[in-house]
Amino acid sequence: MTKKVDEGSAVEVVYMDFSKELNQGPHADAAPQSKSGKMHAPGNGPIFATYYTILAVVGVPANVLTIAILSQGKCGLSKCITRYLVFMAVTDFLVIVTAVIFSRLRAIYFPVSILSTTPGCSLIIALSSAAKDASVWLTVAFTFDRCVAICCQQLKLRYCTEKTAAVVIGTVCFLACLRNVPFYFEFEPMYIIDTVPWFCSIKEIFYISVAWRVYEWSHRMLNPCVPFLLILMLNVLTVRYILAANRARGRLRAQNNGEKQRDPEMQSRRKSIILLFAISGCFILLWATDVANFLFVQISANNYVSASNSNDPKFIFQEGGYMLQFLSSCANTFIYAGTQTKFRQQLKTTIQYPFNIIRQRFK
Repeated sequence: MTKKVDEGSAVEVVYMDFSKELNQGPHADAAPQSKSGKMHAPGNGPIFATYYTILAVVGVPANVLTIAILSQGKCGLSKCITRYLVFMAVTDFLVIVTAVIFSRLRAIYFPVSILSTTPGCSLIIALSSAAKDASVWLTVAFTFDRCVAICCQQLKLRYCTEKTAAVVIGTVCFLACLRNVPFYFEFEPMYIIDTVPWFCSIKEIFYISVAWRVYEWSHRMLNPCVPFLLILMLNVLTVRYILAANRARGRLRAQNNGEKQRDPEMQSRRKSIILLFAISGCFILLWATDVANFLFVQISANNYVSASNSNDPKFIFQEGGYMLQFLSSCANTFIYAGTQTKFRQQLKTTIQYPFNIIRQRFK
């Protein structure tokens, strides 16, 4: 229930009650609500502070560089693939900014700020959740596009185009934003201090309204459970097709040539296949812990951990899932660098550019 506090004790109450904020908000962007009515308390010790700081320091410039390099179209990728990868980097950048910097790091280093007000934390929760939704579903869309390109040659000509990619990306981003609008209205202030609402507490109606419970359940199913299963299924279908096509093509070339020779067509597909499996495989690995934790809570009828306790195995398992989940938002840059020769060349040129300018000025 909202409390009104007089101005004289405002600062003291805000700081003393920050421990409650860790239990009740504003961290719904990275943690579901427990059945007990409290929200998961994120890790706020030195390990978590160091981890999220490194993640922000690496993730922000990595995604910015990726956006800049891919937007130039000099990496030897089709325009369709490039569009997906650019907007995946954009949404990953937004996840790092909203969920890591404005939520996790803000709560650790700046526990009381304008983002601690009820409108501020409600907005960050909605924005970070929308960014994560868009990032995840763009990964699904990219995986589906590559599956069609590899497995369905006739549909490929109509579907795997730059125009279709633009429509799919726009639709995914719009639906992600629209689906997370209710999050902004889920919270009420814990305190009203000098007419200013502070912190985010879940409204009581959230726990008694069937509509809100259905919304929460559907939200968790649509991210990450359904995307996780879709990406896994699409990869299985792609692998089966590739294995069957390789066997058939190998037999045909052996009959025609009498010996095995290098297949230019299969060689040209290889880079696209490696990129697909690297991106989708990384997503599956880094989101597996979070999905497993969700399934564990639902099947075992346990609550989500609502207290920050580094000695509790359930808390470690739960928080580890969130940490790996955020790590996926800066992993793609390293995947591109490891699998795409031209991307590495462009990355090297981009990094060396400011140093070359400085070197020329001092000559």
